[in-house]
Amino acid sequence: MKIQLLSDLHLESEDFDPEPQAGAELLVLAGDIDSSWQGYERFAGWPVPVLVVAGNHEFDGRDLSQAWPALRQHCGRFGLTLLERESLVLSARDGARLRFVGSVRWCDFDAFGPAGRERALRAGAYFQRVMAARRDGAPFDAAAVRSEALACRAWLAATLAEPSQGRWERSVAITHFAPSLRSADPRYGPLPSTASFCNADDDLLPQASLWLHGHLHCRKDYSVEHADGSRTRVMSQARGLHSKGETTGFDPRLLIDA
Repeated sequence: MKIQLLSDLHLESEDFDPEPQAGAELLVLAGDIDSSWQGYERFAGWPVPVLVVAGNHEFDGRDLSQAWPALRQHCGRFGLTLLERESLVLSARDGARLRFVGSVRWCDFDAFGPAGRERALRAGAYFQRVMAARRDGAPFDAAAVRSEALACRAWLAATLAEPSQGRWERSVAITHFAPSLRSADPRYGPLPSTASFCNADDDLLPQASLWLHGHLHCRKDYSVEHADGSRTRVMSQARGLHSKGETTGFDPRLLIDA
């Protein structure tokens, strides 16, 4: 299956017109498309199915308990399919059946292990203040993000481990937050704040042939080899902010083989 992947478009402030790529069979939006949600309308009538995984900025200034059903309805209005702790099997043109497993997969601040958690939580507190979100009326602070992240992690682990029993041939994971420190932005190095962008989900990688993510404003494309000889390709096609020079090298026409 040929997949067009876009994330971190930040259409609430950036000038970018997404266009369908010839040959694509699926468009994946891996989060931070538009914090105002208005930009999702641009994908209405897209010529191929569109799968959406929300990013952290989709919840800026919102309460998660209210925002989730509202975002799902908003996406549905334009024919887009939102995945949050949900999976969907789609058929490619060649007849292959692929399972797409999607979740924001918030950061659990354990990217550097339990020993680095407290420093990572303190660093993450800044991002949550900027986000100004709530959950059930309470501040969506770093501790609340961690609890949400652990629920996402548990769901991903259980779902990816499910036997296919002939229902699909391979699995594609879609998360907004990165699954590995291998995806860390080289501009900043291994800082405590890196744990606000990357998780340590390396042990889950063997159960997906492809893992798509966003969040870091840089492009990533690497393969991880596993003990049984299989490989997982990890990709991010984040656009980032033009004002910060992050769009250099961004190719919205890139197609990914799944």
